[in-house]
Amino acid sequence: MSQIRSFLFMFLCLLGYGELAKGFSGLACNWGLQSTHPLPPNIVVRLLKDNGFDKVKLFEADPGALRALGRSGVQVMVGIPNDMLASLASAVGNAEAWVQQNVSNYISNHGTDIRSVAVGNEPFLHDYKDRFVNTIFPALQNIQAALVKAGLSKQVKVTIPLNADVYQTDTGLPSGGYFRPELQNLMMNIIKFLQDNGGFLAINIYPFLSMQADPSFPKEYAFFNNTAKPLVDGSIVYTNVYDANFDTLIAALEKSGFGHMPVVIGEVGWPTDGDSSANIENAKRFNQALLDRIVQGQGSPRRRTPPDVYIFSLLDEDHKSTLPGNFERHWGIFKYDGSIKYPLDMGNGRAIVPAKGVKYLARQWCVMSPSAGVSDPNTLAQSINYACENGDCTSLGYGSSCGNLDAQSNASYAFNTYFQTMNQSKGACNFNNMAVITTVDPSKPPCRFEIMIDTQQQKKASPTPTPTVYRSSAAKIEGIFAALIMGIICLFTLI
Repeated sequence: MSQIRSFLFMFLCLLGYGELAKGFSGLACNWGLQSTHPLPPNIVVRLLKDNGFDKVKLFEADPGALRALGRSGVQVMVGIPNDMLASLASAVGNAEAWVQQNVSNYISNHGTDIRSVAVGNEPFLHDYKDRFVNTIFPALQNIQAALVKAGLSKQVKVTIPLNADVYQTDTGLPSGGYFRPELQNLMMNIIKFLQDNGGFLAINIYPFLSMQADPSFPKEYAFFNNTAKPLVDGSIVYTNVYDANFDTLIAALEKSGFGHMPVVIGEVGWPTDGDSSANIENAKRFNQALLDRIVQGQGSPRRRTPPDVYIFSLLDEDHKSTLPGNFERHWGIFKYDGSIKYPLDMGNGRAIVPAKGVKYLARQWCVMSPSAGVSDPNTLAQSINYACENGDCTSLGYGSSCGNLDAQSNASYAFNTYFQTMNQSKGACNFNNMAVITTVDPSKPPCRFEIMIDTQQQKKASPTPTPTVYRSSAAKIEGIFAALIMGIICLFTLI
């Protein structure tokens, strides 16, 4: 009998520890929607769940995304674009209407777990030339007032995602961090308001952009596992720019009397194309080390408590502005269709998995006709330019995945991206009779000639799903505590 009892207790212990092993959570990411052929929201939500993401940030209150996230177990930060700030700042009634339509509605009617509202996005960028300086704080105040009126202020917090250029250091050391002088008073008002209302500060940190913007920047210092010379700041040694950047903010907060202000990393990641340093190898190296830090609960030297980290980004977006660079369309850890770019361990040995149920257009491509001569180079150049203006040719540049194509393949790539963007429609593969449709894949690794998602077929195949109730983070925590208690009981019983 004692053997049976011992066996039963061991079995229960295994169940408990199994629950504990499954209890890891905390991955967060950005879900951008600037795509010509976006993945259906229900497929994206399943992609999030399958890969262990339990928090997501949206840059806008997209109805399809917010509905699909309902009762999913994924916590949501919903964003407000900068172009809405003036309206929200001008009247609290506008903020109340926005909250009713985009927060209250989805919480009450769809069970969407909205936890925060991101007011604006990097409003103090130098490129904006103070365009949003006078509207960002009033908009933040009005959104908070609207949340209070809706009875949601305890559940939904406010923040402003900021670029790391709002703070700086004259010494080159994190300990010298302070806020930009012209923003000091405004930042103090914003931070105090966030603190008084239980909000948090969101900061976007991009080691890739630090490296890309400065030719003298030590490339290795942009990565976590590197051979770079460390930066010594008093008793603290910084081995990577991510920690140094973050702690520059923490130092600025401490000097301003807000040393305990909660901080979230709103965006951080590495692109895979569109620049000589934006490639699969570098992206995998950076993002895997980032994920390892998140899983291990690692903070920075100055603030050991790990912040929530929103990886940028979940998916590539082929309709984003390329003004900063062609790499802007290639930040996703997944391709536009949810397929895997490179292997990643998402935590506890859990491998990254692709999207399921994606439907594509016909297996055909538009290429330059082998019989088409280049008797008129100007016409060919004009055709390529037209194709790229209306398609996505950001993989064709120097150092990019398709940067080494010959002249004919280069034209074919341009023609095909236009053809796919136009849903393979009749007449989209002509280009002055220089193009033909083929069923033979013209891809030349690592350059891939894409076939777009069939958005019409996807809609037909994706009826409104029956809401699925996933375990919330609170339930996971309860499971972990239960597992720990079970383990202790087991241990003492067997002793």
